[in-house]
Amino acid sequence: MHERVLVTGAAGYIGSVLVRILLGKGYRVKGFDNLSFGGEALIGVYNHPGFEFVKGDIRNDEDLRNALEGVGAVVHLAAIVGDPACAKQPELATDINWHGARKLYDLCCETRGIKRFIFASTCSNYGKMPGEGYLNEESPLKPVSLYAELKVKFEQYLLQSKTRPDFIPTALRFATVYGLSPRLRFDLTVNEFTREVALGKELEIFGEQFWRPYCHVEDLARGCVHVLESDPAAVDHNVFGVGDTRENYQKAMIAEELLKVIPDARIRYVSRSEDPRDYRVDFSKIRNELGFEITRTVPDGIREIYRILKDGIISEPYSKAYQNI
Repeated sequence: MHERVLVTGAAGYIGSVLVRILLGKGYRVKGFDNLSFGGEALIGVYNHPGFEFVKGDIRNDEDLRNALEGVGAVVHLAAIVGDPACAKQPELATDINWHGARKLYDLCCETRGIKRFIFASTCSNYGKMPGEGYLNEESPLKPVSLYAELKVKFEQYLLQSKTRPDFIPTALRFATVYGLSPRLRFDLTVNEFTREVALGKELEIFGEQFWRPYCHVEDLARGCVHVLESDPAAVDHNVFGVGDTRENYQKAMIAEELLKVIPDARIRYVSRSEDPRDYRVDFSKIRNELGFEITRTVPDGIREIYRILKDGIISEPYSKAYQNI
């Protein structure tokens, strides 16, 4: 077995996928989560001999010390995730996404056995692109939401930190996620759009012209593992976007892909001339420097969400259990 990896937010949308990938590769995994959205996503791995679960709060010193005991690497996913969730509970978001994240990071820096720290940041950090080109890791960060502001703040804290030579921190800017997960969400663009048309609803699309990069949840989780296994010198105090340059879509382009799967889908566009987030991202760095490539595309994600809904696997797709707010 490989070393033990701590995954914070282990019961979450990305975390529950990452836990399974790590276990499949022979890692021992310690999952840490406050279970604010329940723990059902971990049932399938709960009795795995390589898995251990610690329930706790990232803001609590004792909980964190228990979680960090015996681990050699940390993938930090736990957060109040998304613009709406952070706007709804700004104090809680600041407490967890900034104060809690910094507390965890500082403890990791102090803990001799921990060698790697991977932070889940976001491409929302870019805000709105100034022209028609692509943004990358060197582009100015212009967050337009509390969620992105807190991600930028911690990302800068990590990248500017002075650490011992054998402690390797890395920030990953995730593209907008979609796809199947043990903790499924339908408050994400691709998943939500597919749900609406798969269930015969009329899909209303606001601001169809605005760009966003997308990446399957499996590939975002794979990106974490890939960085975890990369040459330390290549990822030390470094930042990488996780996605694929070809997977930048306007909402209208996602609608076109939906119509290929569901030709009779009812789609109505609602004009919106302004959106605070509008950006295309170049993900060449992670491919060229680390050799990472995605395995799924938006059309793949549409088809899998469509199939699981048409097969009736999800009995109540409009349940609040499938959203973050």
